[in-house]
Amino acid sequence: MEISAPFISRMAPLFLLVSLLPCLAMAGHDYIQALSKSILFFEAQRSGVLPTTQRVSWRANSGLNDGKASGVDLVGGYYDAGDNVKFGLPMAFTVTMMSWSILEYGKQMATSGELSHAMDAVKWGTDYFIKAHPEPYVLYGEVGDGNTDHYCWQRPEDMTTDRKAYRIDPSNPGSDLAGETAAAMAAASMVFRSHNPAYSAELLRHAEQLFEFADKYRGKYDGSITVAQKYYRSVSGYNDELLWAAAWMYQATNNKYYLDYLGNNGDSLGATGWTMTEFGWDVKYAGVQTLGAKFLMQGKVGEHALVFEKYHQNAEYFMCSCIGKGTKNAQRTPGGLIFRQRWNNMQFVTSSSFLLTVYSDYLASAGKSLNCASGNVQPPELLSFAKSQVDYILGDNPRATSYMVGYGNNYPRQVHHRAASIVSYKEDSSFVSCRGGYATWFSRKASDPNLLAGALVGGPDAYDNFADQRDNYEQTEPATYNNAPLLGILARLGGGHSGYNQLLPVVLPTAKQVVTKPTPAPAATTASPISLEQKLSASWNANGKTYFRYSTMVTNKSDKALKSLSLYISKLYGPIWGLTKTGDSYSFPPWIQSLPAGKSLEFVYIHASPQAEVSVSSYTLA
Repeated sequence: MEISAPFISRMAPLFLLVSLLPCLAMAGHDYIQALSKSILFFEAQRSGVLPTTQRVSWRANSGLNDGKASGVDLVGGYYDAGDNVKFGLPMAFTVTMMSWSILEYGKQMATSGELSHAMDAVKWGTDYFIKAHPEPYVLYGEVGDGNTDHYCWQRPEDMTTDRKAYRIDPSNPGSDLAGETAAAMAAASMVFRSHNPAYSAELLRHAEQLFEFADKYRGKYDGSITVAQKYYRSVSGYNDELLWAAAWMYQATNNKYYLDYLGNNGDSLGATGWTMTEFGWDVKYAGVQTLGAKFLMQGKVGEHALVFEKYHQNAEYFMCSCIGKGTKNAQRTPGGLIFRQRWNNMQFVTSSSFLLTVYSDYLASAGKSLNCASGNVQPPELLSFAKSQVDYILGDNPRATSYMVGYGNNYPRQVHHRAASIVSYKEDSSFVSCRGGYATWFSRKASDPNLLAGALVGGPDAYDNFADQRDNYEQTEPATYNNAPLLGILARLGGGHSGYNQLLPVVLPTAKQVVTKPTPAPAATTASPISLEQKLSASWNANGKTYFRYSTMVTNKSDKALKSLSLYISKLYGPIWGLTKTGDSYSFPPWIQSLPAGKSLEFVYIHASPQAEVSVSSYTLA
């Protein structure tokens, strides 16, 4: 998690630092191995009930009551970085960039056997966004808050911090949040179009509603979800997200409405005026301009050609700046790394390198070159520069340090990450208290007990210096949006240099199914003496919501009296009658001491969700 950095415009002074160090002769990198690890990192960031296919085995279920107090199921999604908060804006950008990576280089991911893992990573995010968007003009944009979370150092499995859910709606708008989430859903709908058409259609339906919400009720999300201001403040505003969402909606639907939106609003919303030197979770203009240039090269823009030519020119300004051949160039460290800020600089390195990579292929596909202030630049030079940034990340740097955890031999061992730095819950389930985690685990000078494989940390300072210390959060904290753009670049670099035409329609190959060893069937046991039967007994609409009344029958099928019954009920978001709640469990109501053989007990509950999950925790037969 980070505190927002200032929005950089064309007027910001950026300087190119000439490398003072000789190039280090390094062996070639295994980009496919790095890709595999990069995707694996997202499994470590999962919140919710972990699936049977979970490969990061030191993590366990967490955040199982998220959204419950607000009457909505918000279990799932991703923790953004080294903390336990779920921030909607960077999570949505992460999903958009993972999806873009797959759409451009899914064929290469399939060849390496990683496409199914990458798609699973996207779906973990979009499944959560579907839950977070329960109504057309309602979107939950945060669970937990950074202030209380940062006061504690706990595993996600032990969280005692506030898990309040924060939302946007017509009275409390957030066009940037809704717009980015629309972009994520639209991009992901393309990822799943041939693999899961029904799911793809569902994502697109949410994307259309979210785009309408973002455009109709305009406002900055951090004005509505004020607890996000310290951590993910929308400095650039929401104009860029409206255009970014429209660009993805156009690609996903081929509906001219969204193309016209880009053509008619490019000037007023800033994409044709701003020339950018950064791209990331807050500032999307360079991404919009890159996609606009792509549409122009594809010959799709029709009567909007003059506006899209401005998109194209601004995209080229960005590319020239990155490679050091523009009128104002991106700063670099002496070792050659793009440097934007001291706090988690790697996010800008990977995002910029991704745009360079796809733009190189767009140009090559169209048979064009890049027009910079210093002259024409051929497409391979853009890809070569992106490769230099990735190679630096993987170890070709003055410190010979890999900034990807688990890649190479010399990588960060004291990552600023709560879950990785505390012994696994599966190894030792002893409760780690809020402040006790700081005393026992945060302050340790030893390596993390859990390997956060694939995590890309914040990286070195402006002079290539790096301190591998857990309290050095500016350099040792990873983030999901660091890794997301890297997936596409690694797939491209690992996939060879032939057969690319990125201007053709996207057709993803069939993802290889992940084969897991089947779990042996448990030994035969005696049938349970207690049966549970749920049914929907009524439903009605009130204030625009549909409410359901469920009846649950508990039957004692044994030949003895049932006593001391304890039930566990999850995903319950409304009142319940006919049981007594004690802590996290439910037992007989006061008027029933036991349930005779063959008899049943009925209880009912009402909420605006599918039926709750009811299970038997314990009981006694006498």
